[in-house]
Amino acid sequence: MGKDTGFLEYKRKNNGDVPPKERIKTFEEFHTPLMTEERRQQASRCMNCGVPFCQSAMNLSGMVTGCPLHNLIPEWNDEVYKGHDKHAFARLHKTSNFPEFTGRVCPALCEKACMCGQYGDSVTVHDNELYLVETAFENGYIQPMLPSIRSGKRVAVVGSGPSGLAVADELNHRGHSVEVFEREDEIGGLLMYGIPNMKLDKTVIKRRRALMEAEGVVFHTGVNIGDNSIATEKKTGKAKAGSDSKQVTAQDLLAKFDAVVMCCGAKKARPLPAADPEKVGGVYYAVDFLTQTTKALMEAEDVSADSLKKHGGYIDAAGKNVVIVGGGDTGNDCIGTVIRHGCKSVTALEMMPKPPVERAANNPWPEWPKTLKTDYGHEEAIYLFGNDPRVYETTVKSVTTDKKGNIKQIEIARVEFKDGKLTLVPGSEKTIKCELLLIAAGFVGCEDYTADAFSVKKSPRGTVVTEADGYHIPNTKLFSAGDMHRGQSLVVWAIAEGRACAREVDEYLMGYTNL
Repeated sequence: MGKDTGFLEYKRKNNGDVPPKERIKTFEEFHTPLMTEERRQQASRCMNCGVPFCQSAMNLSGMVTGCPLHNLIPEWNDEVYKGHDKHAFARLHKTSNFPEFTGRVCPALCEKACMCGQYGDSVTVHDNELYLVETAFENGYIQPMLPSIRSGKRVAVVGSGPSGLAVADELNHRGHSVEVFEREDEIGGLLMYGIPNMKLDKTVIKRRRALMEAEGVVFHTGVNIGDNSIATEKKTGKAKAGSDSKQVTAQDLLAKFDAVVMCCGAKKARPLPAADPEKVGGVYYAVDFLTQTTKALMEAEDVSADSLKKHGGYIDAAGKNVVIVGGGDTGNDCIGTVIRHGCKSVTALEMMPKPPVERAANNPWPEWPKTLKTDYGHEEAIYLFGNDPRVYETTVKSVTTDKKGNIKQIEIARVEFKDGKLTLVPGSEKTIKCELLLIAAGFVGCEDYTADAFSVKKSPRGTVVTEADGYHIPNTKLFSAGDMHRGQSLVVWAIAEGRACAREVDEYLMGYTNL
């Protein structure tokens, strides 16, 4: 503990934010870092607790608090305070493969368990982590690290989201030859196409890809295992430039590789009974909407809102009354995105009651705080339209379309829990304008076709069934990790799953593991 009284001398200070008035004009990241001296002061607030809950990942009352990666937070906070940034990063990198991702998009389970947060403000662990990794890249601390000896074992990873990347990174450094197969034209999974640029600039993912390729990982994009659409697109001339031309089957992977790891996510979207995107125009699943915007931005001149509009080729919210169903991070990302499109209005429907501003008595520290969170999209909506866009305990009851089958208004109604079931409140119906409806109600498991191609069993939750408390599928060379194995979760959990799965794969291949 470098400064015994740091938590008494300095108040919490977050990275700055570009004001909503300016940041809604562009899809650029909008957080501004502190000066180095201020960052060291923030790191000095870490108390080096005897029992550091920040790195514990404890399950309390059904929710996890503390870092699932068990990052050595007090250690590297102390080193940041002392100015030993290179050593601090080494301690961070020991447990975290991609702090540049978690330092941007993680909800900071560590901070919710910070001892300083029991009676005051927690340490800025999230911002300190981002400072460390970006300092490491800037100063050249991060260089390609190739294994000195290759094992002769080959591993295929299907899916390049955070869990797949973590599996590949760990096993490659162990000395195995790793190839990653991704159905999209770019790697990253939801990091690339499910999280908008203003939260995670796509150059960050491309930087990591270049590093992993320099270390020996081979990436194949445009390869959709279990689906023949890529091959069909190639025959019809519709395949995207840069995608692999050959179609790869599950049988190909099983025949050519010593182990195959499925990290295909949990992208089967939870449907909204009142509005089917297949039947009603102007209704889309949130990830499909966000994906189109990101792809258009990658082809536009820059990431400004004006450049996006000039480029076109995406689901446009400009001039429309937008309704978003779902109150999680994806719903918030949709709010921020439609505002940058130039929407006429935005309403966010949440079925759950409005959380309290402060912890309730039955939700004590260090449990995950079930409190109201006003995120960047909400802040921007409040600035632009003068009110919080969220409407609680409400859902869509029905939709009305125009003569062309496009949505023009919706009927909403309040909901309540009655006899353990969510029911509509009679007489609470209300009609509002809506020309664009986005469904951000979460996911119900992995998509069927890849799991079916490998003939693996799925649980009632739509996840791949593996050995109890493990990642191996019995009597096969198959493994599964991330959302496909765990169910919809956080980026930090996906990385943790990928690391744990890699240990099992290594032991399966070698008879022991040192991961």
